[in-house]
This record gives sequence, C-alpha cells and structure tokens, in this order.
Amino acid sequence: MRHRVVAFLRGETILVVATILALISCIIIPPDWHYREYVHVSTIAQLICLMLVVCGLQRVGVFRIIGAKLLEHVSTARGLVLTLISLTFFSSMLITNDVALLTFVPFALAVLKMARMEDRAILVCTLMTIGANTGSMLTPIGNAHNLYFKALTGMSTGHFLAVMGPYSALSAVMLVAITCIVFRGRKIEGIRGMDSKSIEHGVLAPDASKPQPDEIHVTGYGAGYGGWRVVVYAITFLVCVLAVSDLIPIWVMCVIVFIVMLVCDRKSFRHCDWGLPLTFIMFFIFIGNMRRVPEFAALAQQCVGSHPLGVAIGFSQIISNVPTSLLLAGFSNQYVPLIIGTNIGGMGTLIASMASLVTYKNFTKMYPDRKGKYLTEYTAFCFLFVAVLFGLSCIIE
Repeated sequence: MRHRVVAFLRGETILVVATILALISCIIIPPDWHYREYVHVSTIAQLICLMLVVCGLQRVGVFRIIGAKLLEHVSTARGLVLTLISLTFFSSMLITNDVALLTFVPFALAVLKMARMEDRAILVCTLMTIGANTGSMLTPIGNAHNLYFKALTGMSTGHFLAVMGPYSALSAVMLVAITCIVFRGRKIEGIRGMDSKSIEHGVLAPDASKPQPDEIHVTGYGAGYGGWRVVVYAITFLVCVLAVSDLIPIWVMCVIVFIVMLVCDRKSFRHCDWGLPLTFIMFFIFIGNMRRVPEFAALAQQCVGSHPLGVAIGFSQIISNVPTSLLLAGFSNQYVPLIIGTNIGGMGTLIASMASLVTYKNFTKMYPDRKGKYLTEYTAFCFLFVAVLFGLSCIIE
C-alpha cells in the first residue's frame, strides 16, 4: 500500500499540489453558489473526449505501425533521425505532445538499437522531445492548455494557427538544420531492407512471459491497423476536431465519443490519464477562489505586469506550462502573449512541459547510467530553442 501511495505521489505531483491549493482556497473562501462558475466545462469535456479517442487509437497500435511503414523507405542515419523527429513533430499537433512521446520514444529507442545507433540516442530523444513540444504548440488540440485558451477566448482555429505558425515553422527549420549538420548520410545497418511488419515485430518483440502491448490484447498480434476500430476512431476524432472548431455542439461530441468508446474498447476509460482533467478542475477551483481575494488578485495582476510573455516563459520553467496557463490566465486578459509564452516555455527545464518527463523516464529506464549526460544535453538544446523563439517573439511584437 505504501509503495502505491509513493508511486501515485511521484506520478501525479502536480495533481496533488493542485488539490492541496484548492482545499486551502476552500478554507479561505467557503463553498457557495459561485463555485459552479469556476470550472470551464467545455474545456474539460473537449479534453476528456480527445483523450479517450486518442487512447483508443494508441491501444490498437496505429501510430507505431505508421512509424514502421515510414521507416521502410529509410536507408541513411540522417533519414532515420528526420523520420523519427517528424513522427513526434507532426503527430503531436493532433494527439498531443505527451501521447506522441509516449508512443514514439520507446519505438525510437528500439529502432536505434536495431540500427546500431545507440550512441546517438540522447540527441535523437532530445530532438524528438523538442519536436513534440514545438509541433504541439501549433494547434489548439496539440496541448491541453491550448485547448483551454481557445475555449476561454473564443479564438478561431485559423487565428490560433496564425499566432503560433511562425514559431512552429522556425522550430522545424532548426530541427532539420541540426539533424543535417550532425547526422550524415551514411548507410545504416539493422533495419535497411526490412519491411514494416519486420520493423514492428522487432519493436514489439512479443514474449508470453512479459507484459504485452495494448495492441496485442485488443486486436491480436499481426492484426494490422486494428480493423474496423481505426475507421470508427478516425471518424470520431474528426467529430472532436469539429467540436473544438465550434462547428458542432459540445454535447453531440460527448454523446458520440462515449458511445463509440463503450462499444469499441471499454478499457480505454481505464487507461486514460484522468489526472490531467482533475488537475484542471483543482486549479479552476483554486484560481476561482483566489480571484475573490482582493489582495491576492492585485498581487497576481502586478506580477504578470506588462510582460506576460516573459513571465509565462519564466513561470513555466518552475511549475510547468499547464499550471502557468491556468494561473496567469486567471489574472490577465493578455491572452495572445500568454499563449505564446506558455508554449515557448514548454522547453527549457525538464519540468517545463510534463510531456518531457515521458522521454526522460523511457530513456533512463533503458540507459540508467546516462541520466546526467541526458539532462545536460537536453537542457542545452531546449534553452537554445527558447532563446531563438523568444527572439522571434520580440521581432513579431
């Protein structure tokens, strides 16, 4: 029991802190009818529906199979790395940065081992993580806090893309440039000439004596793309995108998603990261209460001041960009700088974006003796991107 509690506290640190803050705020402002106005219901509904559908797609293995098919056409080290970075960069725009990393980092580590490129694993994982964080910043559904900002401001999807487009584009150019400079076009061994089924089999390495990947449980090994489920999930995902873009009502999305997931894969409800929407709710309660304390509200507004973008980047390095978004948006209406700042702020320290911890945990699990080297290299590259993107923001502003 003790081990479970410790594991929960380590895995859900932000949720625990948010809950404590919410409870303290409830003592300061006792519960009343105003509490019902705190929680941004549309944000929570959209977040849960997207999480369920993406979890369903992930459990049938569709993303890994797509990755394996792309690698069929790769024959050089440079091509391999560009493909792996592209997988996280582009997929994170639709399935969020944490899911992209959760899916493709273990896949990449296995592929690098097959290609005899383990000596480059730190740099590849670093660039994949940066790719996920800079790709996800482009779309409203790429990051949970982007979803919140869009729902809060009523900003159109086109406007959001226009705001974040220059930053994602510059990041893509930098990622390609770094890869082309560092990695040469030498031929790689291990995966050259293999088809997607062989690559996927090498990554999954099914063994009856070990825990099996979800896609084996759901569809059976070798069942391809999950059959009819993928078509249904794809249509359901499109429904979610339409709801986020305000083209269909939120309640229609909720009904469709819950019915589909109950029919297709009920275990998706258990495998979802419910800690994320709960964290949002706790922060909504805390911020809602503290806005009713004049002294705290005045101090918070003064703290944000006239430089919300810089403050958002700075706060993100300490408390992560999702809590920073919820906190600062409660005390400032300068939403565009906050959107840019919290997205850029997702890079830097390891906790600036909690998605980055996914890569760190997977990497150190395989290479426990390289923790220090990974942190050094990751931090250096991330702050390089922060500095360049912050400079771009100064030019644009």
